[in-house]
Amino acid sequence: MPHFLKYIEVDNFKSYKGFKRIGPLKSFTAVIGPNGSGKSNFMDAISFVMGEKTSSLRVKRLGDLIHGASINRPVSNRAAVTAEFELADGTIKRFTRSIASSSSEHRIDEETVTSQVYLQELEKLGINAKAKNFLVFQGAVESIAMKSPKERTALFEEISGSGALKEEYEKLKAEMLKAEEETQHTYQKKKGIAAERKEAKMEKEEADKYQRLTEELATKHVEYFLFRLYHTELELDRLEKELEKKRGEAEKIEKKKQKIEEVNKDKKKDLAKVQREVAQVEQTARGIESEIEKLRPHYIKSKENVAHMEKKVQSALKSLQQAKKAEDAHKEDIMQLQTKIQQVENLKAEYEAQAQLESQSQGRNVHLEEAQVNEYKRLKTEALRQSGIQLQNLEKVNREQKTDQDRLDNETRRRNDLQNRLVQKQHELAEAEKRLEKLVEHIRQYENSLVEQNRLRTELRSEVVDSRDKISSLEQELSAIGEQLGDARVDKHEDSRRRKKTEIVENFKRMFPGVFDRMINMCQPTHKRYHVAVTKLLGKYVEAIVVDTEKTARSCIQYLKEQMLEPETFLPLDYIKTKPLKERLRDIKEPRNVHLLYDVLQFDPPEIRRAVLFVTGNALVCETPEDAMRVAYELGDGLRYDAVALDGTFYQKSGIISGGSLDLARKAKRWDEKQLVNLKEKKDALTSQIRDAMKKTRKESELATIETQISGIDNRLKYSRRDKEMTEQLIHQLRLNVQEISQQLDAIEPNVHTIEIHIRERELQIEDIKQNMNTVVDRVFANFCASIGVENIRQYEERELKVQQERERKRLEFDEQKDRIENELKFEQSRDKQVQENVARWERSVSDAQDELQQWKAAEERQAGELDRLMTKAADIKRDRQQKSSEMDEMNEELNKCRRDVGAVNKELDGIKKQIHGTETKIEKAKVDRHSILMQSKMEDIVIPMSRGNMDDIYEQNGDNSESVEQSSTVIYEKESHILIDYSELAEKFKELDDSDDVRKYSDKMSRAVSELKGTLQRIQAPNMKALQKLDQARNKFQETNEEFENARKRAKRSKQNFERIKKERYDKFMACFDHVSDTIDGIYKNLAKNQSAQAFLGPENPEEPYLDGINYNCVAPGKRFQPMSNLSGGEKTVAALALLFAIHSYQPAPFFVLDEIDAALDNTNIGKVASFIVHQTTSSALQTIVISLKEEFYSHADALIGICPDDGECLVSQVVTIDLGEYAEAIEEPFR
Repeated sequence: MPHFLKYIEVDNFKSYKGFKRIGPLKSFTAVIGPNGSGKSNFMDAISFVMGEKTSSLRVKRLGDLIHGASINRPVSNRAAVTAEFELADGTIKRFTRSIASSSSEHRIDEETVTSQVYLQELEKLGINAKAKNFLVFQGAVESIAMKSPKERTALFEEISGSGALKEEYEKLKAEMLKAEEETQHTYQKKKGIAAERKEAKMEKEEADKYQRLTEELATKHVEYFLFRLYHTELELDRLEKELEKKRGEAEKIEKKKQKIEEVNKDKKKDLAKVQREVAQVEQTARGIESEIEKLRPHYIKSKENVAHMEKKVQSALKSLQQAKKAEDAHKEDIMQLQTKIQQVENLKAEYEAQAQLESQSQGRNVHLEEAQVNEYKRLKTEALRQSGIQLQNLEKVNREQKTDQDRLDNETRRRNDLQNRLVQKQHELAEAEKRLEKLVEHIRQYENSLVEQNRLRTELRSEVVDSRDKISSLEQELSAIGEQLGDARVDKHEDSRRRKKTEIVENFKRMFPGVFDRMINMCQPTHKRYHVAVTKLLGKYVEAIVVDTEKTARSCIQYLKEQMLEPETFLPLDYIKTKPLKERLRDIKEPRNVHLLYDVLQFDPPEIRRAVLFVTGNALVCETPEDAMRVAYELGDGLRYDAVALDGTFYQKSGIISGGSLDLARKAKRWDEKQLVNLKEKKDALTSQIRDAMKKTRKESELATIETQISGIDNRLKYSRRDKEMTEQLIHQLRLNVQEISQQLDAIEPNVHTIEIHIRERELQIEDIKQNMNTVVDRVFANFCASIGVENIRQYEERELKVQQERERKRLEFDEQKDRIENELKFEQSRDKQVQENVARWERSVSDAQDELQQWKAAEERQAGELDRLMTKAADIKRDRQQKSSEMDEMNEELNKCRRDVGAVNKELDGIKKQIHGTETKIEKAKVDRHSILMQSKMEDIVIPMSRGNMDDIYEQNGDNSESVEQSSTVIYEKESHILIDYSELAEKFKELDDSDDVRKYSDKMSRAVSELKGTLQRIQAPNMKALQKLDQARNKFQETNEEFENARKRAKRSKQNFERIKKERYDKFMACFDHVSDTIDGIYKNLAKNQSAQAFLGPENPEEPYLDGINYNCVAPGKRFQPMSNLSGGEKTVAALALLFAIHSYQPAPFFVLDEIDAALDNTNIGKVASFIVHQTTSSALQTIVISLKEEFYSHADALIGICPDDGECLVSQVVTIDLGEYAEAIEEPFR
């Protein structure tokens, strides 16, 4: 039976106050209780007694572990935790760790020991406090699964113990690497000395070889120079004879040319006469055009004014129509008002007649006798006497009532007046608003017209100003170009030939899209100083035409043949072969100012780069002939290059030297002439641009017209805006008047209402007084009323009074109605003059606008007629000009025919001159070649055998300009012609060669032989006379270095052996743990998941040294495909982490395993699987497990429960209850049997 944790005793530890003995603990014990009860403090107690550090116990210092310290009131100055183990042999062993005075004390079986002994004793039981192989803190389960590979490796190092060897491993590895580095250093040193020894041996052999080759080179040199001189002189003799023959042919063609040019001169005179006539016609045409241009703006102005006046007439007619409608409406209103007055008077008359009839009928109803009347009067007097006081009150109240009634009548009249004024002001406001709308519309039209006219003015002004500025700028530029061309004199014949060549290229460009241009037109030296050198190196390719493909070149050649034109050289970009530039040639420091020819040449477009590279190659440009020769043959890298000096001296890598300064200076002027041609073309273009700009300046008259129109529109717009402002002010004033009248009306209404209330109240008071008076009157008249047959005397009196009052009211209504209508009629009649004046004003406006329209129409018709007349005249002049132009074209054709004849003769003459020039060039080249050969032999100290003269008769050219070079060359060639070379040393087989290809072939062969010998000598350089002494020194140094290397190699071997030993030890420890965990984790994961399809596997990133890199951990959950650990659900991560924890724990397992709330992320299904697994482990492998859980589904599987509950208070106090579930197992299982 393995070791077993039986009890945990805590004394004032954290939330556990006083002494508590917790246990006995079973194989599967669950700690339960509500949150905050102190369950995790129980786990902290186990961690504390097992040697865990303070930082892992959720406190900053040891004293905080004492109960009450969290509220600064510790119950004691010490706390302790004891773990009681039952060992495999049945004995009891107690481990106690206590806190006293902020320090920790360790005891085993009540005997005090050091912490190191304490931990060692725990390790004997299988408990490793550093590796924490006995507990899993709350929330740490998933973090274990999600550890990085490096963190996982560190965990394995801690558990396996291989981490203890890390420091020694790194130390020995550093020593091994240092020893290997020393060995490598001494080996390289030994290797270098061996190379020195070999080099010294080779120097001795080369010293012997050098002398032999030097003698052979001298012989080859003499033979090579004699061969070249012999055949150069033969070619020179042949060319001089050919030149004499060509000059005779040229004289005959010159005479033929003079005759044809005389005929051409007469044709030119006739053509000039016709051209003057055409110029006169064109001048007349320009005058007519000028008149048309002057007249057209006036015509346009008249036309626009006609359109404007037509709009103005239409607007005035519309306004007149509206004014007449308003006048008709006004008259209709007056008639209606007069009719209404008549109707009111008729109704009043009818009412008066009706009232008279009613009075007569009522008078017959009641008739009193005279005695009764006297009695009535007596009784009336008596009644008045008896009701005297009431009568006085009634009269007083009636006076007050009449006063209020008068006030009410005044307010009513005032209200009627205000209402009439309000109607009048509203009418005036409506008229003003209509006028404002018309003004706004006019202003909008004027503004739109003004914007358009301003736009036209801006465009015309911009055109005129720009044209003036452009003309001024162009004239200045033209003047500058004229000055540049002023002193230029180009040979007419050469100019004609260049023009023809330009025409040929232009034809090619037009016919074949792939044609670019001539090289000289697309390239330009970066400075004038390079003109001669570039001309020399480009040679025949100066006039070459660059095309895109070989097919385009063949098409151009076919065209030349069909037109019988001179042959041309073509450079097809897809056909020519180029060599890449040697970048190192750009870094030549000595001699100074050496450049690749490619770098001193600018070209455009970039597409012709291949052609430029083809004609320039890796040729170099140097300051002087000496520099050119040095660069060509003595650069120091054993190779030769084409090099040319600024004066045109050309050193070819084949050994040929050429000058030709006489012809080169003339050819180099082509670059300046090319600039001259460009200037002429630019002059023609500028003249054409000035002519076009002059046409635009003629629009000034049109601009003046538009400015006049803008001024008129501005004035009309100004007046309209002023009228609009005044109308807006009137509208504002009328609105204020309407508002003021409305406010006055609103103020009258409350007064009327108040007076009416007072009147009604007083009517009630009058009624009360009358009632009292009626009582007295009824008593006095009681017998009288009975005698006349009425109920009371008032019945008789009121009948007469009521009728009278009703008639007065009715008459008042008729009078008021008539007054109101008469007021309206007076207002309308007061507007008669205004309405009539408005109609008359618009009639005048229509009449004036129509008169002005007729005037502008007449002007338009007159100007249109004049314009038609001028256009007809211009058409006649145009026909005349066309006739003269046709005549001039015919004469031009005749002159062109004559020119073609001249051209044919010139072509023939050019051909013979070209041949003469070519022969002269060849002669010059032959002389240059002879001089170059002699000069080269002299500079290289090669003695040429001579029958007459010696090496001192060979002179070097001097002078900086082309003229001095040309003169010095002539003198030098004359002097050198007297030198007679002795060719007896030259073999006869070389003298008998007469084919130029054979001569060139043998020359190249000799040159290669000389170059090879030179190259060999250059590689050998100068012999080292101390080579033997150097060889002995190298042998001694080699022996010393070899001994040093052997010692270093032995040290490296010992370091490597020591490192391999510690490496193996670390590897064995690590892999013992890793292999065990790797072998067991898959089975544990399957058991946890309760599914054999589940998979878990570990893999080291570095199989050879797994502790240096990470360890990968992956799981495949049941029924799912493989995915990263981070993508698993919370429950799946927890199960995977538990599998890893249990697998690690199975390697050197602790006697118990404490797990804090590992079921937090598990559902019920996974809880059951994990609980089942733990039960199986506790029964099958005797693994004691202590879990902290909140879920009944989990802790219901435990053998015993430790219940922890809190006591409420200022400081948490945890109480402990223990229950053994084994006693209830049968009771639980019984119902299921």
